[in-house]
Amino acid sequence: MPTPEKQRLPMNATFWRNSNNNHSPFGAVWVQLVCAFRYGHDDLDVIGLSFRKDIWIKHIQIYPPAAGEKPTNTPMQDALMKKAGEEGHPFTFVMPTNLPCSVTLQPAPGDTGKPCGVDYELKAYIANEADNPDEKISKKDTCRLIIRKIQFAPDKLETGPKSSILKQFIMSDKAIHLETSIEKEVYYHGDPIPVKVKINNETNKVVKKVRISIDQTTDVLLYSADKYTKVVLCEEFGDQVNSNATLEKEYKVTPLLANNKEKRGLALDGKIKDEDTNLASSTLLGSGVDKDIQGILVSYKIKVSLMVASGGLLGNLTSSDVTADIPLVLMSPKPAGEVSII
Repeated sequence: MPTPEKQRLPMNATFWRNSNNNHSPFGAVWVQLVCAFRYGHDDLDVIGLSFRKDIWIKHIQIYPPAAGEKPTNTPMQDALMKKAGEEGHPFTFVMPTNLPCSVTLQPAPGDTGKPCGVDYELKAYIANEADNPDEKISKKDTCRLIIRKIQFAPDKLETGPKSSILKQFIMSDKAIHLETSIEKEVYYHGDPIPVKVKINNETNKVVKKVRISIDQTTDVLLYSADKYTKVVLCEEFGDQVNSNATLEKEYKVTPLLANNKEKRGLALDGKIKDEDTNLASSTLLGSGVDKDIQGILVSYKIKVSLMVASGGLLGNLTSSDVTADIPLVLMSPKPAGEVSII
C-alpha cells in the first residue's frame, strides 16, 4: 500500500500579549509536538527514574514569525483565522509516516493519572529558547493539548484468510475436518464479522458445540519483550454434529470494548479526555518500517474450536478440542475526503 513520505498536521494558535504583565519578560512563542511512550504512571517517577520515553519531538517558533517559506493554509486553518483575527497564528507540523499510532493500555477501574501507552502531546509555551533545560517556564505561560494519530483502513481490501485442520483421534483411523474463513481482509470496529465454519465429522465422536473467540495480542517493544494475549470475545453455539455428519454455517460475532471495560492492560485506540474509543486498531507496518519504533504492536486472531466428546457414559470425560485460527485485521474506515492519516 503506497504511503506519502510525510504527514502534515495543520493547526492554529491564538494568543494575546498582555502589555501589563510585569512578572517576566516576553520571549518567543513556541509550539512543541511530542510522541511519547509511557510505561508507568507519573506518580511512580521517583529518585530520578522516568517511566516515559520520547519517540519523536519537534519545535516550531510561531511568534515572532521565523524567517523562511510558510506552508499554504488549509481550509480549516483559513476558517479558524477568520475567527481568531490578527491574534491567530497558523502552523503545520510535518511528521514522519513511520511514527506509531496512539494506543492506550486500559487501566484498572481504580487507577488514576495518565494511562500507559503511546500518546501525542501538543504544547504551546513562552520561552527564550525552544528547549533549554536550564530555563524555567511558568505554568501560566504554557498550554497543552492531547491529540491522537489514527491509521485508517486501506482503500483496497483483499480476500479474507482461510484455515483448515484435519484431526485424528487415538484408536481411530477417521478424522474431523474443520475449515473456517472470513470474507474480507479487514473489518471495521463495531461491524459484525461473519465467520464461515465447515465441519465434516467422519469419526464415531460427537461435536457438542462450537466456540468462537477473538484474541488481542499486544506486543510491547520499547522497554521490554512483553507480549500478552487477552480474549476480547468468546461465544458458544449449541450446534451439534453427530458421527458421520457435516455442518456448514455462518456465525456473526462482534468484538466490542463495551464488553471488555474491566480488563486491565487491554489495548485501546488513544483516548482524548472523556471521549469514547474502541479496541485498538491492528498495527499495519509498511515496507522498511522499523517495528521497534512503534512502541506497541497490536494484532487479532479468530479461533474456532469444536468441543468433541465420545459417545456413551464417559463421553464428557474424554472430550477434547479441535481448533483452527485465522488472523483478523480491525481498523477504522477512512472518512470521506481524507487524503492523509492524522
